[in-house]
Amino acid sequence: MYAAAYMKVEDMLNGIRNGLLRSNTLLEKIMPLLTPAAIAFGVLNESRLLPFTWLVPWIFAFMTLIGSLKSNLRDLLAVLLKPQKLIILMVILHVVMPLIGWIAAKAFFPGDPYTVTGYVLLFAIPTGVVSVVWVSMHGGNVALTLALILIDTLLSPLIVPGTLHLLMGASVEIQLGEMMKGLLWMVVLPSLAGMLLNQWTKGAAGKVYGPPLAPFVKVGLFIVVSMNGASIARYLKHPDGKLALILFVTFGTVVLGYVIGALVSRRLHWDYENSVAVQFNSGMRNLSAGAVLAVKYFPPAVALPVISGMLFQQILAACSGFVIRSRMRRMQSEDAAAQSTSTSPRETTISS
Repeated sequence: MYAAAYMKVEDMLNGIRNGLLRSNTLLEKIMPLLTPAAIAFGVLNESRLLPFTWLVPWIFAFMTLIGSLKSNLRDLLAVLLKPQKLIILMVILHVVMPLIGWIAAKAFFPGDPYTVTGYVLLFAIPTGVVSVVWVSMHGGNVALTLALILIDTLLSPLIVPGTLHLLMGASVEIQLGEMMKGLLWMVVLPSLAGMLLNQWTKGAAGKVYGPPLAPFVKVGLFIVVSMNGASIARYLKHPDGKLALILFVTFGTVVLGYVIGALVSRRLHWDYENSVAVQFNSGMRNLSAGAVLAVKYFPPAVALPVISGMLFQQILAACSGFVIRSRMRRMQSEDAAAQSTSTSPRETTISS
């Protein structure tokens, strides 16, 4: 009797797990449309969502915890022992791109410190946890990606306020202490908890609980983006020339992140796995965290560049993946042709 009841419970749990895994596969396929749809949902349901915005930091911390279950000390140490690629990625993320964002904003929005601050924040925030999905989907270096996410996340309470202070100075009032505290509770502590839990269970937490919990990260992302969209709905409901210009500048600068990553990997002759990791991580940001920071610690106008980045990031990641796959197929064809050419004289000799 007890055995039959146990079997029923086990079958039910397996059914739930399989359903969650299928849901995650579906959500991964529609990732390019997920964030734009969330912004639209937030704008259309502004009055209903605004009373619940206090939940956003908690939801985001939960998302970060689940996303960090794949991390472990072994992969982190392996990357740290050969840190060249990690250092180059950090330079792209936190030197090159913030400067590009700052220069572009200064050129297109002179005398508008809030919009300029929005672009600096857009490129000061750490790389996105969701980049693991894209890197793994295209056969990239997942260990490098996870190490980068963890280190970048742990350093974010110093890097994000520091970059804003360095580039913006006294132009805009920045709550440095509160922002560092928010990043600590929302991002750093959940990341450490996830990594240590995975380490303590010898990888079981990431393998057993990570996959079925993954769809909740996507659902959480939809909720967070929707609520952030509701927070700036009054700007998006009445589009004007400035909003169009913000969308144009955001698109151009975000594209540059992917392009710079691709050019650097080619210039340094990195292999396919590392090239994929560098390209995605150079272009992707933890924009949901950036939007939370913008809405919580700045005037609403600062959030516009960050929210606009959400419209393009996943779509551009999909386009980047298409380019990567096309390049890989071309390289495979060239290698096959080269092998065919090199073997043909030998075949001729043998036949003669």
